[in-house]
Amino acid sequence: MGFFRSASGRYETGQLRVALAQVNPTLGDLAGNSDLICEYAGKAEAAGAHVLIFPEMVITGYPVEDLALRQTFRAASKAGVLDVAGRLLNQGGGEILTVIGYLDASLEGRPQNAIALIYRGEIVATYVKHHLPNYGVFDEFRNFVPGDRSLVVRLHGIDIGLAICEDIWVDGGPVAELRQRTPGLVLVPNGSPFERAKEDVRQLLVRRRAIDIGAPLVYVNMTGAQDDLVFDGDSAVATADGKILARAPQFFDGLMVVDLDLQVATSNPDVVLSQEPLKPYKKITHGIAHPMSDSAQSWQALVIGLRDYVEKNNFKSVIVGLSGGIDSALVATIAADAIGAERVFGVGLPSRYSSDHSLSDAAELAKNIGLSYRVIEIEPMVATFLSQLGLTGIAEENLQARVRGTTLMGLSNQEGHLVLATGNKSELAVGYSTLYGDAVGGYAPIKDLFKSEVWSLAKWRNSQAVKNGYIAPIPENSISKEPSAELRPDQRDTDSLPDYLTLDKILHIYIEEDLGLAGVLAAGFELELATKIIRMVDASEYKRRQYPPGTKITKRAFGRDRRLPITSAWRERN
Repeated sequence: MGFFRSASGRYETGQLRVALAQVNPTLGDLAGNSDLICEYAGKAEAAGAHVLIFPEMVITGYPVEDLALRQTFRAASKAGVLDVAGRLLNQGGGEILTVIGYLDASLEGRPQNAIALIYRGEIVATYVKHHLPNYGVFDEFRNFVPGDRSLVVRLHGIDIGLAICEDIWVDGGPVAELRQRTPGLVLVPNGSPFERAKEDVRQLLVRRRAIDIGAPLVYVNMTGAQDDLVFDGDSAVATADGKILARAPQFFDGLMVVDLDLQVATSNPDVVLSQEPLKPYKKITHGIAHPMSDSAQSWQALVIGLRDYVEKNNFKSVIVGLSGGIDSALVATIAADAIGAERVFGVGLPSRYSSDHSLSDAAELAKNIGLSYRVIEIEPMVATFLSQLGLTGIAEENLQARVRGTTLMGLSNQEGHLVLATGNKSELAVGYSTLYGDAVGGYAPIKDLFKSEVWSLAKWRNSQAVKNGYIAPIPENSISKEPSAELRPDQRDTDSLPDYLTLDKILHIYIEEDLGLAGVLAAGFELELATKIIRMVDASEYKRRQYPPGTKITKRAFGRDRRLPITSAWRERN
């Protein structure tokens, strides 16, 4: 769009330089988050930006969950906005219209999701989203409550409409209002968690909403991780005809600056900050980041999820039991990528049933990665328990796992490590784990990966290492050997379960797609097998409730997205 004047000599189109701050706030660290805002405001000023937009609830971090119910927390959030307004003016960024997300409250004291518009040291407008009782994270359509009236402000002659994250996920509500009010630009701060393949849905949504409203749309998302959630950024700008004009790289913190050609005075604004359009200036170049492969996205999400859990909770190191198997090998590799191998401590915990290759594969992994590794024999401890309790069969097998768990927790207490649980989604689904044994830990990095995905991601990580001239971290034998818990002679996982490729297909239908027994049978599986697996899944909910948190990368992660009643007489029937 070129710049031209009407017969009256006024510009009918204008230009704005918009900066998108794709940042990683820490929940509850309001002072640190304020510093982060001011740091990026300085970068935006240096870049000559006129508008700066931050993610949803950047002042508080996100999601705030039950902290939203605390009056002291809401008051601190509002005070943080006022503090930032003064700091921005003092550091010379007052001429930039800065949009920051924060936690507010209604007159009745109900928590609300809000954004504040700061200009020349003042909060010139706020936009309040829906109420936030027990606020978790927005769950697409199910928790949506339409907001009140939309907000439009005029800056340099451009009418700017505001929306918050879930506003744009449904038709009607703020989208319909903005369409009627015809803003020249729409800004949307977000806290949109990562899920595999979500970037395609997200980008399509941004493009569609720009077309619906008839204006360019600026979508900024946060990065980093909070508990089990990971935020991947993937901020973007779409033109009014739905083309992606700029796109930030996933999972990276940074400031994306975009120059936009915009229509002047298109709406009836609620607040007028400045009427005259800017004189045309030389635009800067920007780019469209290429989307990452599915494996690269999953790996980066798992790494960032563990990294931020360790760093934001102030753990100095992690410890993991290395069995020589694929699960513990993948967890150790993720940990090394997340926080550095020097902060990862591996422990071999062999019993009398452990094979020679279990120890040799664990040692090879430790050497390849460069992490600290030691071996602690558990047989004397197990023998003492058995002599006192006389356990046999499954109870004896589980005792070995529980001695290992107790040993790891003891080392954690003594040395200050965070214990990493190594269970995968397939095992959690069917209850193939031992409470207070292999299920112990403070974080479970691969709990949202099916076993077949564990193998696939291990192969991908090895291939990336070789491609870049490094030693493949995960021993080939850990990938290729048949899985076994090694709790009795010649034990194999297939003694209790179908092979994992078959199991995972059933679990995908039953868990990810929620199609029930009918869906499993329609896919060609035998009734006896389907019924057995479904019953195992349903009966294992009590175990999953006691499992550590872990990085969510799918739409149906245990704990966050999928919860069954522990006590239930319901049975899937043909």
